[in-house]
This record gives sequence, structure tokens and C-alpha cells, in this order.
Amino acid sequence: MWLAWVDGTARPNPGRIGIGHVLVSPSGLRAEHSDTDGRSGCNNEAEVRAILGALAAAAAAGARTLTLHSDSRFAVDCLNGLDSTDVPRLVDLLATVRAAMDHFDQVRLVWLPRHRNAEADRIARAALGLAPKPAPAKRKRRR
Repeated sequence: MWLAWVDGTARPNPGRIGIGHVLVSPSGLRAEHSDTDGRSGCNNEAEVRAILGALAAAAAAGARTLTLHSDSRFAVDCLNGLDSTDVPRLVDLLATVRAAMDHFDQVRLVWLPRHRNAEADRIARAALGLAPKPAPAKRKRRR
């Protein structure tokens, strides 16, 4: 099974879109991709475009099954049929992603917390020339 971690960012929000993904083959080969996508949009559009980019890269690499990780609850829930939107741009974009998913035998979309998606976040931010976010400060545990 192929694995992907994706992230998208918009600066300002809405603004320029940066997308990034990490694609890992079943044999462990890794490929990273970072792009500005040449578009402007909101953070949700950036997240969905990042998913579309990872799907295209996985298809081009010959993947038939893919588990895709994203920290966008909006994107994951919409594509898993648990949420929806009335924003025309996003409705059309989500339909494009669903059509891309149909070219695979199986696509599993998994939400993960933002702090577990730091690598894809770094790649998406780099597309816009932004520095990586600092690691969250560790909280002291009470004894």
C-alpha cells in the first residue's frame, strides 16, 4: 500500500496557495513535492488541492491503493462523506478529487492532528517561502 501525507496553506487566508505532499511507495521510496499551484484561495482550498496533487503523483507512480493522511478535518470529512460545503469553488474541486480517487482500487483518507503532519506542513510552507513552524513547546507534567 502506498502512503501519503499532505498539507496546504494559504497566506494570507485567503491568499496565495502552497501545497505539499510526501509520497511513500510500498518499498519505502519517498518523494516530496512542494508547489505554489499558481492560484489564490482559502486554506480549505489549499488542503483539498494538496490532496489532489498527491493523488496525481500516486497515480503517475502506478499506485492502486493509497492511504492518505491530512490534518484538514474539513477535507477528510467532505471526501469521506461526513461533511459538505455550499461554496461553489470547493464543491467543484471536491468533485474533481472524487473523480481522481475513482482511478484507484482503494483510497483511504485519514485525519491526523496537525502536530503529526509537520513534514507535509514544512513542504507546503516552503512553497510560499515560509519558514517551518516551530515545534510546540513541551508541557511540564505535574507529579
